[in-house]
Amino acid sequence: MTTQATSSSYTAENIQVLEGLQAVRRRPGMYIGTTDKSGLHHLIKELVDNAVDEAMAGYCDRVEVILHANGWCTVIDNGRGIPVDIQKQTGKTAVETVMTVLHAGGKFGGGGYKVSGGLHGVGASVVNALSEHMWVEVVPDPEVQGADKAGKVYRQDYAKGAPMNELTARKLSEPRKTGTTVSFKPDTSIFENVDFDFDIEAERLRLYAYLTKKVWFHLFDERTGREVNYYFEGGIKSFVRHVNREREAINFEPVYVEREVDGNVIECAIQYNDGFNEAVFTFANSINTIDGGSHLTGFRQSLTRVLNDYARKSKILKDNDPNLTGEDVREGLVAVVSVKLPEPQFEGQTKTRLGNPEVAGQVQTVVGEALAQYLDENPSDGKRIIEKCLVASRAREAARKARDLVQRKSALESGTLPGKLADCSSRDPEESELFIVEGDSAGGSAKQGRDRKFQAILPLFGKILNVEKARPDKMLGHEAIRLVISALGTGIRETFDVARLRYHKVIIMTDADVDGAHIRTLLLTFFFRNMPELIDGGYLYIAQPPLYRAAAGKDVRYFYNDAELEEYKKQSKRANLNVQRFKGLGEMNAEQLWETTMRPDTRMLLQVGVKDAAAADVLFYELMGDEVSHRRRFIQANASQVKNLDI
Repeated sequence: MTTQATSSSYTAENIQVLEGLQAVRRRPGMYIGTTDKSGLHHLIKELVDNAVDEAMAGYCDRVEVILHANGWCTVIDNGRGIPVDIQKQTGKTAVETVMTVLHAGGKFGGGGYKVSGGLHGVGASVVNALSEHMWVEVVPDPEVQGADKAGKVYRQDYAKGAPMNELTARKLSEPRKTGTTVSFKPDTSIFENVDFDFDIEAERLRLYAYLTKKVWFHLFDERTGREVNYYFEGGIKSFVRHVNREREAINFEPVYVEREVDGNVIECAIQYNDGFNEAVFTFANSINTIDGGSHLTGFRQSLTRVLNDYARKSKILKDNDPNLTGEDVREGLVAVVSVKLPEPQFEGQTKTRLGNPEVAGQVQTVVGEALAQYLDENPSDGKRIIEKCLVASRAREAARKARDLVQRKSALESGTLPGKLADCSSRDPEESELFIVEGDSAGGSAKQGRDRKFQAILPLFGKILNVEKARPDKMLGHEAIRLVISALGTGIRETFDVARLRYHKVIIMTDADVDGAHIRTLLLTFFFRNMPELIDGGYLYIAQPPLYRAAAGKDVRYFYNDAELEEYKKQSKRANLNVQRFKGLGEMNAEQLWETTMRPDTRMLLQVGVKDAAAADVLFYELMGDEVSHRRRFIQANASQVKNLDI
């Protein structure tokens, strides 16, 4: 970060009010997305975002999150402290204003922050509104809030968004660091589950630590005693090394640059590995812009241009050789592009895409100059990178020929759809579903049991290719992969177009055993590497077939795990209980498969999503890559969590 701490004033004058807090408790989903575990953890995120904003402004170097045994959560920072004097627009203290008025804070033009990640966020006021109880304590920094605040701590308590008392000050009995402490207990009448997940918070704080270098993040769980600390001197450079930690790096030292251009801070780290996949992560003001935007556009343009220029200048590309494409230069690439802007323009409330047009040119210039300098100073690394790009180019051309062959073959057959597909009659993608099933027997039951109007069945035969170990040309030569690509109609990777998706529910339906789990994992690997937009858009699902059928006379029930069955056995007093263990989908007749797994009003579907793309990238590589030791280590670490294991 180039933004430095100063002693400029930070008072209630910096707090601007846009609108009052309305209907948050009535419609919480409008403000935090959901009221499940994701929404619960969003409350912590809002408070941590505020602390990170203090860190980005240069006033805070430590953030703590404590998960208490009594259901409370506390977030602590050592920043300047929320202003405690009166805010003129509301006539209340700035603390009360921030905690009780939606969109009130120092990020809306009040001059409190140069750079902020919370410009479109809902803030501490929504955390307050959705908590049974909450309290805040502020130890103001007297250098920015006034000498009269020295040696004091201010506190206010709230219940379901409403103040329970006035903001009151007391003298500190012993020295205490400046900053803000917020503690809250989620409202059990709003959230389905108020049990915080340690691992979710740990991954989130790790990411914050990468993006705000030299800031200490501490997470402690009183319930279990678990504790993690994150601190990275290298910031996103350390992030890239983390993603590549199990891979062989092409350039041992990541390319790194940080520069300020017209008030915008551009930061980028680049490292190639010996794999086939691209992993580029973009952020704006520490917000994960999963849909990219202008900073990603500028980065990609710069990468392609500079590597082609270097390849020509070093004579690795001859005069009559075609240029490397964007796809060629991104094979095996791991990169992080992080920008910090005073006035970010995000597209939509979810802030998943950056829209600032000037950023594209700024990123292109900064990254281009840094990468060109690195290649000139490290010619051996430069040669290895270009040679890898050339191998990717040859593989891409082979893949193009394979893809063209697939398309020509499809056109000569039944329209553009694979012959093994039992399609639905509907042509409306929003109501259409595609079940991808393994084997002939399961496919037969599914075809007979389905609703032909909106449910299509695609049976796959034989072993699915592990695409983590295969180049695109080999992947496109695999029959099962070609069938899936043809059935969906979207294309893959660079040619993927979600507008051509023929089914808005793509459902993986495999046996509830080890073999079925393996096939499911192979398909998930394919989708994650080649159609990530399918996952990001919420189109990919996993069917949940039952493990058991228990019949006592005419009373028939289905169970999805051992615990459910054992609990039913304890409650059932009938001696003639007949229990059937389904080893595969093919053991269920069409009616059973429909009632338990395919019927929309009775089935259970798991929607596939990616909360942490970097962690998912590493996990797929560890589980599906070439190194056996990675899988052995994963199994040893997670074996105790496995249930319903067939041996």
